[in-house]
Amino acid sequence: MKTALIIFVRKPELGKVKTRLAATLGDDTALEIYKELLQHTHNIALKTTADRFVFYYSQIDTDDIWNQNNFIKKLQADADLGTKMNDAFTQIFGEGYENVMIIGSDCFELTTEIISNAFEQLNKNDVVIGPANDGGYYLLGMKKLYPQLFENKQWSTADVYQQTIADFEKEHIKYHALVTLRDVDTEEDWLATKNSLS
Repeated sequence: MKTALIIFVRKPELGKVKTRLAATLGDDTALEIYKELLQHTHNIALKTTADRFVFYYSQIDTDDIWNQNNFIKKLQADADLGTKMNDAFTQIFGEGYENVMIIGSDCFELTTEIISNAFEQLNKNDVVIGPANDGGYYLLGMKKLYPQLFENKQWSTADVYQQTIADFEKEHIKYHALVTLRDVDTEEDWLATKNSLS
């Protein structure tokens, strides 16, 4: 079975990443934290057995930590987050992959074991989802494309996870929910994550 892991990233540029962190910690610190997040995401993804696709927000970087021997580089669609994810899944399913999963680059608590478990659960379910403590999700995996999951959502709000669960139930999609993890978007998230991992 062909499995794929999609990773959404932004190029680490001063003043352009982690703006909510930067609001209280400053641009320099926010950039350093994001670089740490990228390295963590890289490290856990590298240990998975799936083919790995890195989708850049606006510009593909040919000389960064995402070595082209281990990661296939692509560009996100120029649209809202839902359309970006729908486009990425469409591309990868179109390349013949059967189990496809997406993660971001915002979660220090995410591990290779959680991703591996998600792929195992996907063998028994239509969809697997990883709820984030802020009301969104840090992981979504599917056996086939369900475009309705990316429609009519208020992205980056506390309602996204529940709206997505409602879609599962309405469409009778069999799903498995993973452990709830914390994304790092604010100083409070950063401090709580440091405490939990120390």
